[in-house]
Amino acid sequence: MNQSIKVFDRLNEAKKLIDAGNLDQARKVNASILAARPGNTAAWLQASRLEGLAGHYRLARDHALRAFAGLGGQERGGVVHMLRRLQSFNLGGEIIRLVDSLDDASLNPQMADAIATALNHLNQPTRAIDIIDRGLRMAPDSIELRLTRAHTLVFLGRLDEAEAEMDRCMQRVPEIGFGWWTLSRLRKQRPDANHVDAIRRQVGLSAQNPANLTFLAYALHKEFDDLGDYAEATKALDLACRTRRAHIPYSSDETRRIFEGLSRIGDSTTAHGIDASRTPVFILGMHRSGTTLLEQLLDGHSRVSGLGELYEFTAQMRYATDHGCKGVIDSKLVARADAVDYEAVGRGYLDSIEWRCGPESHFIDKLPSNFLNIGFICRALPHARILHMVRDPMETCFSNLREYFADNTNHYSYNRTELGEFFNHYRQLMAHWHRAFPGRIMDVHYSRLTSDTANTLRDVAQFCGLEFEEAMLDLQGSARAVTTASAVQVRQGVVALEKPRWLPYSDYLLPLSDVLADGAG
Repeated sequence: MNQSIKVFDRLNEAKKLIDAGNLDQARKVNASILAARPGNTAAWLQASRLEGLAGHYRLARDHALRAFAGLGGQERGGVVHMLRRLQSFNLGGEIIRLVDSLDDASLNPQMADAIATALNHLNQPTRAIDIIDRGLRMAPDSIELRLTRAHTLVFLGRLDEAEAEMDRCMQRVPEIGFGWWTLSRLRKQRPDANHVDAIRRQVGLSAQNPANLTFLAYALHKEFDDLGDYAEATKALDLACRTRRAHIPYSSDETRRIFEGLSRIGDSTTAHGIDASRTPVFILGMHRSGTTLLEQLLDGHSRVSGLGELYEFTAQMRYATDHGCKGVIDSKLVARADAVDYEAVGRGYLDSIEWRCGPESHFIDKLPSNFLNIGFICRALPHARILHMVRDPMETCFSNLREYFADNTNHYSYNRTELGEFFNHYRQLMAHWHRAFPGRIMDVHYSRLTSDTANTLRDVAQFCGLEFEEAMLDLQGSARAVTTASAVQVRQGVVALEKPRWLPYSDYLLPLSDVLADGAG
């Protein structure tokens, strides 16, 4: 017992040193624990965090795997910490094995919520809802689990249940902006059935809580937009963007360095010896360009499995460059990319997604921002098919502007000018990729996909080496889960809009349209 207390004290000592930024001394203390207790999971997890902060991505990942390998039944208290470390390295297969090893006796509500969140990130909402319901049997009044349950039901397409669950949550905790944001998106609001007054009350109470205020402002924008009150919708959208932008760091100089570095990448030696028995299909482009719609349609093919938005390719590039960039890419990773073993990247990627795959010959990775990785994908996976979604610039950018993205992505999207500049960079980079890798990329135009769906899918199928199947057109017959921002929208089927959604906001969007016009010249 005394020995256990001593180890705990030493772990806490190392943690305090890490928090103070004294990594060298923390490393010595943690190493002394591992010298005495080489199987101590908590020490390996702490070593992983320490090396991650020191910029040693590979070592940090290796330590996380060492911790995972040594996790025993007596250390179940570390499951939540373990999950977070595994998530940080996109180690999905290990997360699934960890979840499989748990039984109800080792589960508690906090753990159930963390596991369900991790499973949703892995595009596994069916498994997530099971874990949540197991947790609710122990703690039926847990508001955290109830909120996660409502969010997970959205991914599963059970929208009526999601609305009922979230309504109950909001009656208990009306101050949570995330709940109102979710409710606003579940259906089109009507004059006789909306949440405007309730959201406005909470906006007035959230001035000192910018994270909450942002959710509330986006919710208010959605509700006013549904009601056709575009003046109030514009005010709400402006509040949402200003609040979010003030607390999300963004560097236009770093963006420029990334795109300049990528524009110097050309066709080069590609990987050899890669297993081509299963074909990766990358669906990419700007966020909100229709990638989810195309994935859902293509997933209707009997030989195709849609796997959702995967970060496994980025994880392989991080490991290959020994650099843990915060987003999909950064300028440091690009600078190190010339020395990468792309055959190892390709093999590592295919190995890392194997647990997700079934018998289908093709699988879809539909992370939109993989357009930044195209040069690396072409080298690492010479048999991959790349489908680039192309949508009207104003429609794409407006859809980005009114979306709340996760903290680690799309920091450019909360300012009209910065958003337009990023789109111009993207447009130029895609032109470069087409020149550098001719024939490797197929542009799929959103307008054609929604107005001439069958013929567009025939062309897509042919490009992917598949025969067209009528089942690809049965979007509403699909029961597949969707864990992206389009989870509600895609349930509405293929919709060709009569007029652009941004049109009522044209005056507000002038800074954006001016930048886009400059970039199109």
